[in-house]
Amino acid sequence: MKKGMDWSIFGLKKTVCLVAGLVAFGLADNPISTYHYLADPAAAADSNYFYVITDSDDPAAHNADGYNIKSLYAFRSKDMQNWSDLGIIFKADREYPIVRQNGWVVSGVENIWASGIAIKNGKFYIIYPDGASSVGFIKADNINGPYVNAVSGHEKLVGGRGQVGCGDIAWCFDPSIYVDTDGTAWMTYGGGENDKRPNTDNFNMYRMNDNMDGVVTSTLQHVKVNNLPQRKMLEASYIHKYNGKYYFSYSTGWQNGAPTIDYGMSDKVTGPYTWKGTILGDPSINGRSINGNNNHHGIAEFKGHSYVVYHDRRIANGYNGLERIPADDGIITTNTPNGGFHRSVSIDEMFYNGDGTIKTVVVTTEGPTQIEDFDPYDVYPALTSSKQKGVRSRTDWNKNNWEKGIPATHVLTPQASRNDSWIRISGVDFGKGAKSFRITGASVADDNKVEIRTGSATGTLAGSCDIQRTSGWHDYVDNECDVTGLSGKVDQLFIVFKGSKDSTMGLIEWEFIGEGGSTPDTPQQPFGGVAATIPGKIEAENFDIPGVGRKSDLKSYYDNDSEDHGAESNDGVSYREGTGVDIYKKATGYIVGYNAEGDWLEYTVNVTEAGEYTVFASVATDNETSGFTLSLDGEPLASFATKGTSFDAFDTVQANVTISTAGTHILRMTVTGAWFDVDFFAFAKGADAKIEDVPAALPKLARFNAASSVTYSVFDLRGSKVASFTVQNGNNVDLKATVTNLVKRSGFYLLKPNYGGAVKRITVTK
Repeated sequence: MKKGMDWSIFGLKKTVCLVAGLVAFGLADNPISTYHYLADPAAAADSNYFYVITDSDDPAAHNADGYNIKSLYAFRSKDMQNWSDLGIIFKADREYPIVRQNGWVVSGVENIWASGIAIKNGKFYIIYPDGASSVGFIKADNINGPYVNAVSGHEKLVGGRGQVGCGDIAWCFDPSIYVDTDGTAWMTYGGGENDKRPNTDNFNMYRMNDNMDGVVTSTLQHVKVNNLPQRKMLEASYIHKYNGKYYFSYSTGWQNGAPTIDYGMSDKVTGPYTWKGTILGDPSINGRSINGNNNHHGIAEFKGHSYVVYHDRRIANGYNGLERIPADDGIITTNTPNGGFHRSVSIDEMFYNGDGTIKTVVVTTEGPTQIEDFDPYDVYPALTSSKQKGVRSRTDWNKNNWEKGIPATHVLTPQASRNDSWIRISGVDFGKGAKSFRITGASVADDNKVEIRTGSATGTLAGSCDIQRTSGWHDYVDNECDVTGLSGKVDQLFIVFKGSKDSTMGLIEWEFIGEGGSTPDTPQQPFGGVAATIPGKIEAENFDIPGVGRKSDLKSYYDNDSEDHGAESNDGVSYREGTGVDIYKKATGYIVGYNAEGDWLEYTVNVTEAGEYTVFASVATDNETSGFTLSLDGEPLASFATKGTSFDAFDTVQANVTISTAGTHILRMTVTGAWFDVDFFAFAKGADAKIEDVPAALPKLARFNAASSVTYSVFDLRGSKVASFTVQNGNNVDLKATVTNLVKRSGFYLLKPNYGGAVKRITVTK
């Protein structure tokens, strides 16, 4: 640390899939915060928000070889891309009320390690370990507090002067709390290994009493997981429920070279559980590990999706260009900070198999898909963003008043003299348009300002707010400025910080003011503009064009990564540019390959007549366990298990199906067993029909070199058509130059030909 620099005021600490009508692209979004070192996450959700709590590795020197964990942070999101950082919600030296008995501080806390969170009857409950020897329990009306001791008598819950002892487990820590659908709450804790409790049953479990201020002591039991493999249970116990089944998950620790999050299933919350597999392996991307010496997780459902939060070492490892931030001592070395003690918190979506078992989570750079548009007309904590750069934060306890129910204030402190200090908000719907922007904060220097830009940190300027100089760090005032050009949907909004000195602004909240209203979403559309006909043939690569918006029912495909692995077979050009769907060019034409479990494609179809059909699919594989299902409007239609010896030997599989209603429907192909290629689907009228009975397909749409002319439509990344032009066959036209002359602004544009060919992406610089 440089002498004279006061680091104490700072809390040192997704490629996002932006569906824009025809394309997806973006920037990396995991971890959820790039300016904290955070760890040991837990998760909960209500109808409004998905919540994450974490402890913090911030109090750790760059070369730390141990933990010094003193604080809990809270985050929340409505859309799973933009996260509000609520700051430190609970500190080891700030538990209230502190009750003294005979000179003993019976509610004091020295350390706060991996904690659990639950919501019951609108109240937030957090169960936390004080080191590895006791467990406390606190509650609040809001996620950001203020929290009070929830235990009767203001004691600890477990250990020390708690209601019950730790028992004979090795480590009295890593507690979690689960509230069942009938309102009954359960808590677990434990870990480690000793002679009495080897790490096959080293967790204790109690039922909470009805008042949620203690445990029912007679309900103590060990959590049993049968059929454990070599990887045993070590720490991080967690319970969740899905479709009537209970899941007990835990970290296997450092066994077999890398930690995993494994799980068992049961029909009862109390078990016994039967081991089923791994939820999360050692977090790694493209073979590169981004983890270290342990892992911890939390699981919750939200708006029809399941998510897992976990920690890795993305920041410390500088993964994917992430900025390596200073450790608590302020030192940035040429070496990475000690990753084992400088962790990051990330999140990904979790999926289930048909039998209720969990698919191993695919760790991504993008994080979850944004599930709804961001409403800019609410008031947000200053650190609400999908990505950040050049910012720090601090929690202002000066504004806190526990007795009056006022939590501490979390403050954004940007490094304003940098040219790249900003926060980004993704998928913003300005509706009819914003008129002004308000941001509240303190400034201890002149000439600080905040710019609002679209597209990038140097993109189109929508407004600029001067930040008033105030009397000090705790003197917050409103700053407001006019904005222009902010209407409809904006994929990327940047709040950029400018000033002559670093960390001289302390910003606490912001909002946009305007007419509001939402921009209507555009549903998915059939490829080529016309629905496929049943009976008839459907080319697998011609799945629907996705809709404009971020709700899940606007999507027309899901691919587990954003790279088109088939582009090399087509001279490096993607047949469906920007989708990431892996489309290969083979002797039979284009096919969809590299299919992984959970991938799906949708097709708008027009069924001419209800009744019995034979459905065919042309597939190739060298795998023994490949397979997929077909569904119509979400209802199961057929299931296929495919086997083969070569990806170049296509075979036709078939099944009899009944379609009860004529008209327009959505046909979905979902991958249930990985690694096969699919060329087409076809429907013939009647059961046990032959492939020759499929009506002849209409002639394929003419390619550009066979057409007399082709008309290109130009779309911006909101999916709005901004121009069109026609090229006569044989003319050598510079498409980029043509688009540049037609559009008004720099940015990305999409070129869609009317002949059904590949969508092109053009970058315009003006």
